[in-house]
Amino acid sequence: MEEQEIIAGLKARNRKTVEYLYAKYSRALFAVITRIISDRDLAEEVFHDAFIKITGKIDSYDESKGRLYTWMANICRNAAIDKTRSKEFSEKHKTNSIDDFVYGLESQSGTVEAVDGIGVRELMGSLNDEYKFIVDCVYFKGYTHTEISEEFNIPLGTVKSRIRAAINALKKKVDRI
Repeated sequence: MEEQEIIAGLKARNRKTVEYLYAKYSRALFAVITRIISDRDLAEEVFHDAFIKITGKIDSYDESKGRLYTWMANICRNAAIDKTRSKEFSEKHKTNSIDDFVYGLESQSGTVEAVDGIGVRELMGSLNDEYKFIVDCVYFKGYTHTEISEEFNIPLGTVKSRIRAAINALKKKVDRI
């Protein structure tokens, strides 16, 4: 099925399309979640909720902002990060490093082309260590700016400045691509 057919089928609430979507993308999307949440049972719960959200909110998908897989991966990633920020999730459940996330997706889910296609590896590799650390903590480990400041003894203003500078550096790299 082509991406346009999948989108149309989901918008029409076609059961076969949902089954196809699950068969084609569930491993890759589950891998996005398990990079953030290592507890398999909890990851399955988050995946279930995220998949329902994907199928239920397909009308909010905007093709002009990116591919369907990227939109779905962001929903899964955000659901996992939200779970890590919940009260039931303790500090010991913090996630793996950015390298584990990027390379783990590739090896465990067969999404080599998706990860390479968006250039995560190259973009993150272009950042200096301070920026890479902050981006890793915020976007892949689910830390808040305050948590980074307190846990790693970095002034809050510095954390915010570094994340802003890192985002600007990444934007410049993306604009050149």
